[in-house]
Amino acid sequence: MQLIGLHHIAIIGANYARSRDFYHRILGLPIVSETWREERQSWKLNLALPDGSQIELFSFPSPPPRPSRPEACGLRHLALAVGDLGQTRQTLSAEGIELEAIRTDELTGQRFCFLADPDGLPIELYECRH
Repeated sequence: MQLIGLHHIAIIGANYARSRDFYHRILGLPIVSETWREERQSWKLNLALPDGSQIELFSFPSPPPRPSRPEACGLRHLALAVGDLGQTRQTLSAEGIELEAIRTDELTGQRFCFLADPDGLPIELYECRH
């Protein structure tokens, strides 16, 4: 077996328009494609990440809430690499996004902080300066 990278991450939003706005306009992810799937009564939105991987955003009628506090077993959070964490925080704060305080990873020395998407999915912003 030869894994060559991450292809996509799939997220289900409770309110498609709100989630689409968050990931596309606020986070700035370009839209690759957007499809209405009549048989499922569901939108499927593909958003590009800078490394070539994608986020798939889905809508489904009445999805159950995602447990995130206390943290549940399984996928813990989505971590996005940013170049300048301070500037990123300012941009998101101007959009009304609440962010936790900046912390430093004790193992790598890199700075990071957390925010949540419209459905409470934890998103880590991890500063990767070269």
